[in-house]
Amino acid sequence: MIVAARFSFSFLLFSLENTKKMKTFKIFSVLFSVIVLTTAAFAQTAPSTIKRTTYKTDRFDFGVGGTLAITGAPHGSITVEGWSNREVEISAEIEVEGATEADIAILSRVTGFVLQESMGRIGITSVGANDRKAMRKIDKKFPKHLIGKPFRINYVVKVPGYTDLDINGGIGDLTISGVEGVMKINYLDTNAKIDLVGGGITAVIGKGNVDITIPTRSWRGRFADVQVATGTLNLFLPNGLNSNFDASILRTGKIENSFDELKPRTRHDKFTETVIAAKSGTGTIPLKFTVGDGEMFIRQTNSGS
Repeated sequence: MIVAARFSFSFLLFSLENTKKMKTFKIFSVLFSVIVLTTAAFAQTAPSTIKRTTYKTDRFDFGVGGTLAITGAPHGSITVEGWSNREVEISAEIEVEGATEADIAILSRVTGFVLQESMGRIGITSVGANDRKAMRKIDKKFPKHLIGKPFRINYVVKVPGYTDLDINGGIGDLTISGVEGVMKINYLDTNAKIDLVGGGITAVIGKGNVDITIPTRSWRGRFADVQVATGTLNLFLPNGLNSNFDASILRTGKIENSFDELKPRTRHDKFTETVIAAKSGTGTIPLKFTVGDGEMFIRQTNSGS
């Protein structure tokens, strides 16, 4: 009797325990099914993104001593190269994205650049779905759901060596080489590499890493004023440079100077980690470099000829 009673009690406990496990298993199964179905439903309803890349080129005569103005896209790189031809050559890589092939077709039709040509001046202006007014002018029935769709334009522009530049950019790399002229640059966020052959430069960069190189001491420059709000400014200077040199950190950061030819402008000027007032050589060319928050590195170029 005692054995039978123990067996019955043990069986009852076993049954209760298995019942709990079964209930837990059923609950887990239901939750798992809900998660799988929800994920599948989300995958079916979540919009997919289609991207398309197209290319646009142009080439035309352009005399020496003119001005090239570029208004870049919200996203995209700009490369400007000087060459010996008296021509401007534009190569643009244009990328748009949308949910359907129909959307892509509409966006591809209205995204690109337009030219404004006048005597001695060429303007390259990017156009796309970010500009509501422009889209309404191009297509009065432009779909509202496509306004503001992201796009990207990467430019490579070749110009005569003696050309002035006026560049406005959004987010993307900037490269300038082989151009001798006055440069005016405004960029929101960029990794920039700029070689100064001659002329002058005024640049305001919101954020990024900026390399300014004066390749040789014989450069035919007149002035430089470069400001970086947040980021790093790398300066590469040649031996024998004649400059009236100012460098400063406005808020946080420091200057690291390894260019030995910079000397205090007066005997009362002292170099610090945030301010340098100096001259090199005869001190004739005004060079001013400013960083708001970040670092500035002053180094020697490899070539000093």
